[in-house]
Amino acid sequence: MKYRSLGKEGPEVSEIGFGAWGIGKAMWVGAEDADSLKTLAYARDCGINFFDTALAYGDGHSERLLAQAFGKSEEVVIASKVPPMNMVWPAQAGSKLSVVFPYQYVMDSLNQSLKNLGREYVDVYQFHVWSDEWADSEEWQRTAREMRSSGQVRQVGISINDHQPTNVLKALKTGLVQTVQVIYNIFDQSPEDELFKYCQENGIGVIARVPFDEGSLTGKIKPETKFAEGDFRNVYFQGDRKQQVWGRAQAITKDAEVKMDELPSLALRFCLSHPAVSSVIPGMRREEHVRANAAVSDQGRLDQSTLDGLRKHRWVRSFYAGS
Repeated sequence: MKYRSLGKEGPEVSEIGFGAWGIGKAMWVGAEDADSLKTLAYARDCGINFFDTALAYGDGHSERLLAQAFGKSEEVVIASKVPPMNMVWPAQAGSKLSVVFPYQYVMDSLNQSLKNLGREYVDVYQFHVWSDEWADSEEWQRTAREMRSSGQVRQVGISINDHQPTNVLKALKTGLVQTVQVIYNIFDQSPEDELFKYCQENGIGVIARVPFDEGSLTGKIKPETKFAEGDFRNVYFQGDRKQQVWGRAQAITKDAEVKMDELPSLALRFCLSHPAVSSVIPGMRREEHVRANAAVSDQGRLDQSTLDGLRKHRWVRSFYAGS
């Protein structure tokens, strides 16, 4: 496993991190705690030291599993998130800070996360949605400052709204944010346009999420694929979307001259090939997922010719909207 700095102020984190949404159970079907704990332990054995969770993942269940797995180990770097008080994802244009992230609510949520994690501090605490309309707010700036000055948060982060990579630049210019989390994959390459350059120039850590486009870029989402009742992917891949992504996955493998079972490693290597990225955080619920994903770290970055070939597969759209 290779490691990268999480921004100019951050710790060294494994370039393959662990996305812990799935083990929180909410909106994902099939996770069992005993298996999740084994998977977390196996991830550490594979050199993974960076774990991304959130208070909203199973109402703190994901955080509590991390506490069971790792206790207070300082060898583990944990990022968590404060959910919007109005529970609306993503943040809507014109929404008021007072109904999404008021000061006291954020600080209370932080304390709840710390209680769930069994820790005195969290390495990264992220706003789980964002609107740059709030960047100039004195209340938000006070919140960001006090999270760090309290000693309870090592780095303040923002988890950027789906497919809105520039909707954070005003906040970054305040100097109060040390990390960003953003959708970045072969389909959504838009963070390369402006965000990544700014992060590189200013030492902002970048956490790349959704590297597999919720499964599209694993080659396992086919027209006939069925999901369990209650799985959010029934909405994400509604209508003819499974047919769409299957066709695009086939086109990628043909152009890159790889087999379909090599697509997941290609997708991860694409993310890691950009120097702005500190860590990429695929969701992992089983040991075989960890084994395959962790092994990608040893494969190195893609060559320029392959990267150039993947540029034409850029396909920004929002399946999260549900229509």
